[in-house]
Amino acid sequence: MKINKLNSIILLGLVAIISILVAQLLWTKEAFTIEQKKLSQKAHIALLEVAKKLYEGTNHELPVQNPVQKIANDYYIVNVDNEFEPEILEFYLKTEFKKMNITTDFEYAMYNCQSDEMIYGDYITLTKKKSECKKTVYFPKHKNLVYYFAVRFPNETTYLFSSMRFWFILSTALILILLIYVYSIFKLLQQKKYSELQRDFINNMTHEFKTPLASILIASKYLIEQKPIKEDKKLHTYTDIIINQGNKLNSHIEKILNIAKSDYTPLELKKESLLIVPIIEEAIENIKLKYPEATLSIETASTQYLIDTDAFHFGNLVYNLLDNAVKYCNEKPEIKITIKEENNCLKLEFNDNGIGINPKKISFIFDKFYRVQNEKSNEVNGFGLGLYYVKEICSLQSWKIKAENNTEKGVTITLSIPYKK
Repeated sequence: MKINKLNSIILLGLVAIISILVAQLLWTKEAFTIEQKKLSQKAHIALLEVAKKLYEGTNHELPVQNPVQKIANDYYIVNVDNEFEPEILEFYLKTEFKKMNITTDFEYAMYNCQSDEMIYGDYITLTKKKSECKKTVYFPKHKNLVYYFAVRFPNETTYLFSSMRFWFILSTALILILLIYVYSIFKLLQQKKYSELQRDFINNMTHEFKTPLASILIASKYLIEQKPIKEDKKLHTYTDIIINQGNKLNSHIEKILNIAKSDYTPLELKKESLLIVPIIEEAIENIKLKYPEATLSIETASTQYLIDTDAFHFGNLVYNLLDNAVKYCNEKPEIKITIKEENNCLKLEFNDNGIGINPKKISFIFDKFYRVQNEKSNEVNGFGLGLYYVKEICSLQSWKIKAENNTEKGVTITLSIPYKK
């Protein structure tokens, strides 16, 4: 079973974002471990310096063995084989921690030989008032040590997290991106489902219309040939109107079917090298049959312009542009088609003297089902598919199309077709 291309892209995108998120979380965890090791190293160095200071000016020498022991992540003891005062210890702790840029709160306690207990020293804070700080009730004793003190960092985890703000912000941003991506995909699939339902509805409805319409057209064409109808002018006119409007409705249905089909599977163009002037002239003749009052002309330096295109769709493209130009005109329609070479392009300009388009809405005229609301929109029948079809044919062949209002009145629609002699 073939996997839908859109589903594949969605799945790959989801896997990529989740992979990046997992990698980011692993990097964050690794960064936290590194920060923890750095704090531990700085605490060791600072406490070792405190121990050295406590030995200065005494007859005792600093033991060869490292006096600093890490009991837990946030708890250290320092063996100092010498008596010392609490005030001096606190001063040295503050000084050395400041040198090592350890800016988190700490508390300390000392062993008392007389009471055989740990005596709580103080809670040293850099951010809060002492009254707001809770003192640690208990510091455990340690065997085989006589003169020693203990230091605890009660807010170590919070301190480490605060030093990693950038990593957490980045991780949060990635999680938000993942959530937005999932939500967008959900909305996209929902919209895709609605589009498929709409397409199926249009296909079913148009097919349902075609069968009775075909019967009406067959009956009308048979009816108009009957002698009583030919002899009665009014009946002949009414029958002719039925046939003309039936053909117009059939044309609209075919257009809707083609557009609905192109949404699901792209239109297939049977390209061949064609002279475009004869095709444009044929479209002009068809427009004149429909609108005898219209004046249409071609201005071209040559009648031998050849391009690779589909004859059927190119003819429909030209017909649609001319039909639109005539329909949206309040006076005698005058349409001028100019063909010229410019910057390796063959430019086809369709200039009319119609009512023009609101400049704010001109960029939407090639959208599917879009119809500009103006003085002629109620008079002119349509579904907003003609110019959409024109745009689709241009896009399939990498042609450029643009519409702009003329200085005085009307609109000029320009096709730019890559061209080499």
